Order: sequence, then C-alpha cells, then structure tokens
Amino acid sequence: MNKKVLKLEFDLDFVLIAITSAQKDYRMCYLINKFLHFNFKRVDDHEVNIYPNSPEPVQFAMFEDFWEASETMFYIIANRSPDGLLIPEMREADYFMLIKNYIDDQDLVNIVNGLNKIPEVVAAIKIDPKKVKSRENLLF
Repeated sequence: MNKKVLKLEFDLDFVLIAITSAQKDYRMCYLINKFLHFNFKRVDDHEVNIYPNSPEPVQFAMFEDFWEASETMFYIIANRSPDGLLIPEMREADYFMLIKNYIDDQDLVNIVNGLNKIPEVVAAIKIDPKKVKSRENLLF
C-alpha cells in the first residue's frame, strides 16, 4: 500500500519581536504608544485552540495599530493567559509584537531599540518566526 505524506507550510510573512515586561497588557501598550508614538488600541482577543481536546479556545489579549503610509499592521499579543501560553517554548516572553506587510529595516531597528529604551521593558528582541515551534498559534 502506498503512503502519501502531506506537507503543510505556513506563510510566515511577518516580523516577530518578543517583549519581556512585568507590566499589564494595557500598561505595556500605553508605554509603547507614549515612547514610540504608536496608537495601539484594544481589539478582540486572539483565540487559539492550544489544547486539542478542549471545546473552548484560549484567549490572549491583542492590540493593533496601522501605518497608512506603508500599509503596515502592528499587533501586540499577550503570550500569557490564565489558561496557558500562546508560544509555550518562549516562556520568558510576555508579549509579541507582530508586524505584517512591509517594514523598512531601519524602522525595525528603531522599533527594537526604542522598545529596549522603555524602562519597564526588560528585553525586546527580533525572533525568526520559522524557528518557533508553535508558530501556527500566531496565524490569524
């Protein structure tokens, strides 16, 4: 009997920045808005079925901003929920900044450096989404 294997590849056309901070989600977005001149606003929670047998998805706080000039979408997504972690292999990260569409390399460097200058941010680093095991949890 022949065996067929289906390979599934995700389109990871986004930039990912991991942020470590003890601040609450709304306070973190306030600080990013203040220091980096963003305009993050709360949107519907990001829902993910992280437990296969669970009938209810786990909800993670999410905020978004849009740069019209470059048509770039920015999202801040909490990594922690009372019910689990969005990306379990990255326990140290409290939030992820997900950047969709085009972003200039210099703008990206400025964002990461700006995040690291916020006193309440412990660390902010760019992550390669292809190296994240649970990357499907970031797709929406």
